[in-house]
Amino acid sequence: MVIGIPKEILEREHRVAALPEEVAAYVRMGFDVLVETGAGMGALHSDAEYEAAGARMVDGAEELFSRADIVLKVKQPHFNDAVGKHETDMLREGSMLITFLHPAAPANHDIVRSLRDRDITSLTMDGIPRISRAQSMDALSSMSTVTGYKSVIMAAAALPKFVPMIGTAIGATRPAEILIIGTGVVGLQAIATAKRLGGVVKAVDIRAAAREEAMSLGAKIVGFEAPDEYAIGEGGYAGALPDEWLAREREAIASSVASADIIIASALVPGEVAPVLITNEMIGSMRAGSVIVDVSVDQGGNCSATVPAQETVVSGVNVMGYVNIPGSVPVHASWLYGKNMLEFVKNLFKNGLDAPDLDDEIVRHTLVTRNGDIVHHGALHAMGLLG
Repeated sequence: MVIGIPKEILEREHRVAALPEEVAAYVRMGFDVLVETGAGMGALHSDAEYEAAGARMVDGAEELFSRADIVLKVKQPHFNDAVGKHETDMLREGSMLITFLHPAAPANHDIVRSLRDRDITSLTMDGIPRISRAQSMDALSSMSTVTGYKSVIMAAAALPKFVPMIGTAIGATRPAEILIIGTGVVGLQAIATAKRLGGVVKAVDIRAAAREEAMSLGAKIVGFEAPDEYAIGEGGYAGALPDEWLAREREAIASSVASADIIIASALVPGEVAPVLITNEMIGSMRAGSVIVDVSVDQGGNCSATVPAQETVVSGVNVMGYVNIPGSVPVHASWLYGKNMLEFVKNLFKNGLDAPDLDDEIVRHTLVTRNGDIVHHGALHAMGLLG
């Protein structure tokens, strides 16, 4: 059974799906491991380190994809300009792909269809359920920690003002007002980072428990409350609000959006398209020079003006739609992700390398395509394929 670890090709992506330490663990499990030349360089690990861990280095993505029974990646497949082929087309038919697929996001629907048509068993790391047994595999939380930290740093760097109150001989500057929308793992880390930088932090979340956690970090709670039957989804994550309740939430946060210097938009519903909470009209109410970092862009985005993978200016407001913020912190992000992936693979093959347990509760939540069908509920819903 051959595991293949390719070099990531998404722009600004420097993570890798396994560090040498994880490669050594896969070898001990009985896998043969192929690693594309240079795959770990962005995370500061050399080819020699991978070879010492037991990997065989492969010079070129096409050969690696064609030889691997299981491909472990960080991001969803993309078109490889160097080869002239899409990564989905390089996967061997009937093989397995484990990565972040974000299958409900409209931009990824063609990828999901291609995986289906090529009979690829695909599993998405953003589908790990929030249960105690899965905590060590929870790559979404790991990457969210990185995203929450770095998104505030990026916003502060782009803001044409000081974030903290700065005292000078001619008076003190006013601290920046920072609004965090969604106080899951991303939002809580963003609050902590924004507080360290000296900003005045406000937070919005529809879940009472999440609001309490935000308050414990020093954020002022704004916005509104939704009934628990709408606000709380499976596993304690945020639920998908009906359209009328989304409209109420937009109305409730409009004044906080208008006064914010920085907004970190991180409201997500697992497996679903992200709710649009910031409209173009609301952006027009903000001060010129303000910054929105829409970290939910992988699932469509919380801001109507967000352009995936781009930074745009709308009504004088800088809207950042970077799709791979954790890729800018590759050392710690790869360290976290590699360990999460290893634990997931161990669970998947707990009955032996020739018997992947696709009926395991954790695995079932992550399955996107199997036996020539799309089986992921969120993808089916977003693609209009549910009966």
